[in-house]
Amino acid sequence: MAEVSQQGEKNTAGKIRSNKSSTKIDMTPMVDLAFLLLTFFILTTTFNKPKAMELTMPEKIDITQPVGDKNVLNLILSENNKIFWYVGLEPPVFETNYSSAGVRKLLLNHKQRNPKLVVLIKPEDKSKYENIVDVLDEINITNTQRYAIVDLSDDDRRVLKTKKLMSLK
Repeated sequence: MAEVSQQGEKNTAGKIRSNKSSTKIDMTPMVDLAFLLLTFFILTTTFNKPKAMELTMPEKIDITQPVGDKNVLNLILSENNKIFWYVGLEPPVFETNYSSAGVRKLLLNHKQRNPKLVVLIKPEDKSKYENIVDVLDEINITNTQRYAIVDLSDDDRRVLKTKKLMSLK
């Protein structure tokens, strides 16, 4: 493992004078131990588990239940973290945001006025995934039971386009 070498030399008086001793350490066992420890910690470490949002999807049933126009709250998730919303089919379109004073207050007010409320979440192509998660969180917070994520219709696109043009003026 380790050895100490001593060499002496005779000087003219016949005495043996020793040189400084040098040590040589065999590093092989320490390297082996380091690799064993490294392997142990790599194999016993639990890595970060992927985080996924639990989403309960309804079963597909052939029975369709008609919903009245006044029972539908349409939320259009737009770019720049904006939400456009209207009730029913004939929209005067309003704008809100993702704060607790925005979409949460909106959901609570409409749910209180109409217990049969159905929320349709309509993400635009340029909206962020984060916005959908935020709206779903607000729906869970407000305990809204009836909601769906649907595609934008052509009428929604047309209404959204006119609303955006009006807000630019």
